[in-house]
Amino acid sequence: MVNTTQRFPLRVKAVMVDLDGTLADTIPDLAAAANRMLREIGRPGLDEALIRTFVGKGIPALVERALAGSLEGAVPEDIFRRALPIYERCYASVNGKHTTLFPGAREGLEVLRQAGFPLACVTNKAERFTLPLLDDLGIARYFSVVVAGDTLPQKKPDPGPLLYACQRLGIGSREMLMVGDSVNDAQAARAAGCPVFCVTYGYNEGQDVRTLDVDAIVSSLIEATRLIQKARS
Repeated sequence: MVNTTQRFPLRVKAVMVDLDGTLADTIPDLAAAANRMLREIGRPGLDEALIRTFVGKGIPALVERALAGSLEGAVPEDIFRRALPIYERCYASVNGKHTTLFPGAREGLEVLRQAGFPLACVTNKAERFTLPLLDDLGIARYFSVVVAGDTLPQKKPDPGPLLYACQRLGIGSREMLMVGDSVNDAQAARAAGCPVFCVTYGYNEGQDVRTLDVDAIVSSLIEATRLIQKARS
């Protein structure tokens, strides 16, 4: 089922897609790395379901939340500085091992490519993890632009990464659609002046995406392509 807003019809010339929670279910790898980190520093592990709510604002935020055991928790700076490189080492060892594409993700990218839409991947995941993962998943070839969490000083929900992708593709923000799964994607898109769709199955820090200010809620990327093709100018 597709839910849309009164902003339709849209004019779409290119598409940006989030990675974690939109294209791929990366939680098994992220959770495995978090629990390895916690064990190394002498702390008990956490349930994967809880770690799922910590994902969305990049690895440093995930590490701090895992250390605190809560979404809004904080930890002493010295503990965080010790744990962060441990997490990065642990995640590098498992990145892509248990990650899978969501149903309709590959098919949606193929439909968009065949229809001639330029594609960008815009993620808060660091480039050293993003590029190998896209390769492992077999979808790197779809993206002419990849904006990772450390490409710029800013991350989503700052609009900077989205505007950078627009600039790289030569597309105005009003004609550059963001497809994501979270408040970070929705807020970044609105701030950048981009239309935005959200999928129902992502992470969104444990919140329901139906509460977000978006142009459409879709159950899969392949479902989103039907709206995108209708919205093409």
